[in-house]
Amino acid sequence: MDIAIVKYNAGNIFSVVNALRRLGVEPTLTDDPQRLRRADKVLFPGQGEASGAMAYLSSHGLVDVIRSLSQPVLGICIGQQLLCRHSEEGDTDCIGIFDADVKRFSPQRHEDKVPAMGWNSLHDLRGPLFEGLSEQPYVYFVHSYYVPLCACTAATADYILPYSAALMKDNFYTCQFHPEKSGDVGERILENFLRL
Repeated sequence: MDIAIVKYNAGNIFSVVNALRRLGVEPTLTDDPQRLRRADKVLFPGQGEASGAMAYLSSHGLVDVIRSLSQPVLGICIGQQLLCRHSEEGDTDCIGIFDADVKRFSPQRHEDKVPAMGWNSLHDLRGPLFEGLSEQPYVYFVHSYYVPLCACTAATADYILPYSAALMKDNFYTCQFHPEKSGDVGERILENFLRL
């Protein structure tokens, strides 16, 4: 199976590479448009800052490439956010697959910490990424920004307010959480993506 990972101005890519290797897949890390177009599946993971990431994608001609992909695509963490229309982080226009705007968490109580960091449960699961999982599985999050609930929400989490922990539209799937850091649950989600 030919798996490509989008190379761009983001951190934490290699934990995803290692998670795929544990599943017996050797991915290719690339910012080459033709290489991305011909892959069987594309992962768009990472941690980083929205405006810098979009600047890299734009300067390498990758925004339209990502929009045009027809194979299964999985956005992880900032990958989910960049697939939305706009992010409050740096007032950044994003790729626009999902008709949603990314918001910054606004703490309501003293105990509300931003970034949200740690294990949280998923609710209202739908779609093939979550096949075989029990209701309310726990996964690992690190993020200061979130996607509000919308028509494309495929899983919900609750921190300060309910938000989209996963999105799904056509061949595009996303996770705000890190499946590569979420133990057996995350491994099953990655396996489910590889089976699409």
